[in-house]
This record gives sequence, structure tokens and C-alpha cells, in this order.
Amino acid sequence: ALLVLFFILLFSIGQYVGRSSRFAFGDKIAVVEIRGVITESSGVIEEIEQHVEDDGVKAIILRIDSPGGGVGPSQEIHREVLKAKKKKKVVASMGSVAASGGYYVACATDLIYANPGTITGSIGVLMEFTNIEELFKKIGIKGVVVKSGEHKDIGSPLREMTPEEKRIVQEALDNVHQQFIQAVTEGRKLEHAKVVSLADGRILTGEQAQRLGLVDRLGNLQDAIDQTAEMVGISGKPHVIYPKRKRSLLSLLIKEMVSTILEALNEKGLELNYRLFTPAGD
Repeated sequence: ALLVLFFILLFSIGQYVGRSSRFAFGDKIAVVEIRGVITESSGVIEEIEQHVEDDGVKAIILRIDSPGGGVGPSQEIHREVLKAKKKKKVVASMGSVAASGGYYVACATDLIYANPGTITGSIGVLMEFTNIEELFKKIGIKGVVVKSGEHKDIGSPLREMTPEEKRIVQEALDNVHQQFIQAVTEGRKLEHAKVVSLADGRILTGEQAQRLGLVDRLGNLQDAIDQTAEMVGISGKPHVIYPKRKRSLLSLLIKEMVSTILEALNEKGLELNYRLFTPAGD
């Protein structure tokens, strides 16, 4: 029984500390992962804060593999990165894709690594609406909305948008788009006019982005780790702290369920997105 308890304890510790022990001696580099659609920021922000407060962690690498997501969460992570940079070096390492909101986060870091074929860029904002008015007419259903103001049901799927409503939505999009452009201009230290010329939603490969000044260097995660270690004066092979790996089936199911519900709610709501656009079904 004691032997079984011992192995259970070892397994639990292994799941908690991840691939590289948090209890390792010497200077460390922490890796924070940003994967999938960015629907919330609290987990990433909490990890960044913990590493900033840990004197043994000399630098943070954001491993980004995301097509973007909500404007709010992307901006919250971006702001946390700017705060972290005041105390420690923060480097971005792009995986398969780091576009739109994923790039918004990356442009706040000290240095950006991308693979030559990484899909990045997509500097823009979008809102998606669904109009089911004609469908309701065919099946004999009529929607009724009671509202307190003329534009309170703006974007309603029960009717077509009016020209005035389209103007209001476009102004909001343009304002958030300018916020994105300003973040890239300041983060990458580029001319505002140059960023404007690139901020039409186009996607870029890592190689193209480097030529345009949106990415610093080409390389994988290990290249980013080696360069970061050199930047902060770590000699030899650095100790790397990877994210916690909890393989509880229940926690994975709950996380997946919550993520699905949030994404479904976002699709039905009026949410602004820094997200790479893909046709339905892709």
C-alpha cells in the first residue's frame, strides 16, 4: 500500500510540474503556451504573473499557436506582456499559426521568432452576423423584439441591418482596428504608414513577415530558447519550465465543454474578434 501511495505521489507531482521541474536549481526560462482560439485571458495572465514574481525565472517565452480570438482577451494578455517586460525579457515563438489576436500578443514582446512557414499577420478585426429572417418566414415563425432604444437589437438575426446600424458597427470596427495598428506600430517600432499598408487582414508566412519587419528571426522553439538564454546571460543549457500537464480526463472534458459553450455564445453575440477568418466548415 505504501509503495502504491509512493508511485501515486510521484505521478501527481509529475503531472503538476510538467516536463521540466519547477524545483530545478539555477537560472530558468519559463514557457507559457497560448493555443487555439483566444476566448479568455486569466490562465495565461496568471502564469505570466507567477513567472514574473519568481526570481529564479530570468525570461519568459510565449509559445503561440493561435489564429487569434476575442479582442478583450487578446488585449488583456498584450497588456500583461508589456508589464512583464519591465522586469524580465519576454520572447515570442510562433508555431503553425500566430495570426490576428495571436500576433497582437506577439508584437508586445522583446523578440519574435517564427518558422519560415508560420501563418501570421492578419492584422484586422471582424464581426460575423447570421440572418435567419427568410428561414423563419418559410417555416412560419415570426420573431418579436421589445427594446429600450433604437439600436439595442443591432445585429439581430431576425432582420436585416439598417444602413445606420451598419455605419455604427463599421465605426466600432474601425476604432478597434486602429488600436491594433497602434499596438503593432509601437511594439515593432515601425512607421505608422507602413503598418497601415499591411493592416488589411492579409496573411503572411513567417519568412514574408520577417522581410516586412513584423518578425525578428526565423527558427523553432529551441532556437528561441537558446537566443533567450544568451539575452539574459545564462551560460550552458538553461533549465526550461514548461506549462503544467494535468491529464485528468474529467478536467479535460470540462475544459472542452466550457470552451465549446463560450465559443457558441460568442458566435451568437456581438463580439469583436482579432481572429483569422476561415470559411464555415474549415
